[in-house]
Amino acid sequence: MKVHILDDWFDTLRGLPCFRLLDGHEVTVWTDHAPDEAALADRLHDAEALVLFRERTKVTRGLLQRLPNLRLISQRSVYPHVDVPACTDTGVLLCSNMHSGTPSYAAAELTFGLILAAMRQIPQQMASARAGHWQMGVGKTLRGRTLGLYGYGRIAGAVADYARAFGMKVVWWSSEAGRARARAAGETVAESRAAFFAESDVVSIHIRLKPDTRGIVTAADFAEMQDGALFVNTSRAGLVAPGALLDALNAGRPGMAAVDVFETEPLTDPDDPLLSHPRLICTPHIGFVTEDEFDLQFSDIFAQVNAFAEGRPIHMINPEVRI
Repeated sequence: MKVHILDDWFDTLRGLPCFRLLDGHEVTVWTDHAPDEAALADRLHDAEALVLFRERTKVTRGLLQRLPNLRLISQRSVYPHVDVPACTDTGVLLCSNMHSGTPSYAAAELTFGLILAAMRQIPQQMASARAGHWQMGVGKTLRGRTLGLYGYGRIAGAVADYARAFGMKVVWWSSEAGRARARAAGETVAESRAAFFAESDVVSIHIRLKPDTRGIVTAADFAEMQDGALFVNTSRAGLVAPGALLDALNAGRPGMAAVDVFETEPLTDPDDPLLSHPRLICTPHIGFVTEDEFDLQFSDIFAQVNAFAEGRPIHMINPEVRI
């Protein structure tokens, strides 16, 4: 099959063991992002299978209608960036391994890394030392403090394990069903949403972005937080109401934020008011960006390509498409 891989910005996949799974296919790897739909369609005019790199490119009805040869889209995890009804209408099968029971340990590790970096002022202390000023302030110890995890899921569970190893108390908030699962597992659930935000020294959000979770963290939630607390988001920027985090940092509640995600990505304006805020530390959406995670994810994705080529597709999202 003619397989096109989008958005492999650092040309990483060719060097991974899983890339051998595509032996026998005609593979094209695109290492830049094409935001213009017409230009992207020109690139992909002969593609029979399209491999997506997480949510870096939106697959719209307009794009699909420009790709008459396309038969398969292969990716992993959730797919809010893919117009599934349009895939079905145009005869394109979407396959996506939802990896039930397998958290992204890379994302969990980055989350806790950001917590450590923010609470101990690591980026600021490094900058101060390199500027010849030595120490610049006083950080905070994690042991004995409370980590509030919003979203009772796999990644949050891994973060909770790390936090307990550091001697932190873990409390939870989630949907009603999530809170029930947490209680059934013997976890500590906050008495109320307001108490969750008010009593946590660190709040980290781990929820999937869906229509009903967009903007789920509001200005009112931030106003409940302590002036010395930390808000962490390695999930999706859209989970926070537009502009609410910047306004909250300007108001001093929370006192700090550490994020891996932004409303606009890639964000390349160094003067962006959130990116440049003195009480924010950040990374450029690298939660899943490790060689180990890529090899794990793309082994699944390439296996889906091979299964389709062999006439036995797996992990079908719209199986009503006739193969």
